[in-house]
Parts: sequence; structure tokens; C-alpha cells
Amino acid sequence: MIYFGIDPKKAVTMMKVRDFMVRDVITVSPENSVREVMSVFVEKKIGGVPITKKDGTLCGMVTDGDIIRAIKPLDKRIHDYFSFITYIAVEERDVHLSEVINREIIKIAKTHGLVTVHPEDDMEKVVDLLSKHHFKKLPVVNGVNRVVGVISRGDVIRNIQQTMVENM
Repeated sequence: MIYFGIDPKKAVTMMKVRDFMVRDVITVSPENSVREVMSVFVEKKIGGVPITKKDGTLCGMVTDGDIIRAIKPLDKRIHDYFSFITYIAVEERDVHLSEVINREIIKIAKTHGLVTVHPEDDMEKVVDLLSKHHFKKLPVVNGVNRVVGVISRGDVIRNIQQTMVENM
């Protein structure tokens, strides 16, 4: 079927990130603690945010997966004195958790090799990046690396469903 004179298979290559990105971006600053970012995730019902400097420049990305990996209990295997060891392990776990949740978020975030898109990029690029890297969302940046939006898997699925699947 042709969608407004365009083959649906080609439509995704003509759509631009700017048309589907979320512009009201929730961001955190590098100084925010893991605890504060966890609160943002819960309150806003999101699973990841760009980390930006005061001027809006992207300096990292953090996801719920990054936090889970950071708070994972220490894996120590000791086979003697089980009761005593269990008590010590619980105590160490609590100390570890306390230390992690009070760290600056930038210390557990991805800060190098960040993958971004620009508002003028084709949606096809977004689909390729999301599928290749298994990301949940991508920051959208302008020419000076300031965050101007985000685009997620859900945004892509909604877009494909609305523009292509319904018209096939």
C-alpha cells in the first residue's frame, strides 16, 4: 500500500528524528547522587536519563541497568562458619549499598563513546542504532552537543505503528 504517495517501506527513511523525539527532556546533573537519580526514575516512571552540564551539554547517560549493576551485592564465597559469614555478608552488603547510593551519578554512568542522534537524522538511523546497541533510548543533540531531545524504543514503535502498520 502507498502512504500519501510513499511506499511504507521507504517512509521510515524519510521521517526525521525531530518529528518524533521527546523535547521536554528530563536530565540530571553529574553531581546528583545515585539516590536522587533513582528517585527521578521512580517519580517520572522512566528508565534512563541524559546527564548534562549546567549549559545543557551532554556528558553522560545513565539507565536503570547501570544502577542495578552498581548496587549488585558483592560476591564473596566463603564456605566455613556459615552463620558468622552470613551476618558479615549482610553487613557488607548494607555498607556497599549505602556507599553506592550516595555516589555521584557520573561515577557509574556511561561517559565515553556515547551514541547520539541529531534532529535532522533519519529515523532509519535511530532504528539501526537502537537495534545494534540494544539501547532503550538515545539522546538527541544539536551541533554543539546540547541535549535537545530523546528518542526511545517506544517512540520508534509508536511511530512505525502509526505511519506504516496501520496503512498496510
